[in-house]
Amino acid sequence: MTPDPNTTPHPAAPVPTPVGEGLKAAFRSHPAGVAIITAQGPDGPVGLTASSVSSVAVDPAAIVFSVTRATGSAGAILGAETFVVHLIDDEHSALAQSFAVSGSERFTPEQGWTTLPTGEPHLAEARVALRCRAIQTVPVGSSTVVIAEVLEVLAGRPARPLVYIDRRFHALSHDTAL
Repeated sequence: MTPDPNTTPHPAAPVPTPVGEGLKAAFRSHPAGVAIITAQGPDGPVGLTASSVSSVAVDPAAIVFSVTRATGSAGAILGAETFVVHLIDDEHSALAQSFAVSGSERFTPEQGWTTLPTGEPHLAEARVALRCRAIQTVPVGSSTVVIAEVLEVLAGRPARPLVYIDRRFHALSHDTAL
């Protein structure tokens, strides 16, 4: 059978190497903030949990994050004109877990989702949400690094930050000295 030249092959799953396994082990003990990234995809709302979000610049306002593979929710976010990066708090750890697992229940009214006038799914109770558009993507192995311009900052309510460390979510108190 001849491959269809009109289809793009999916990137191969990462192959573990000693260095790659060492990198994963190193970052298990390195805390990272937790975000849920959402967009309106061609078949409805999509989202995923990310712990790779960082600020890059303030002029222009920009952030960076990475997604593994360009399929499913990640592919829909990469293909969307705009998306929303929700920096979430400890009260949303179950929601972060839900968005980290394919096939989990998402975007239910009980979870508190609304839709912005621009069409993206929005969690109004998030500590802050950043409405963005990708300005550059860089493929790196089976991942894609996204540099995004922040178009709008949507303030939520103050809450205890949520971090990801050693494969689990943890809350930080407001007075935690880091």
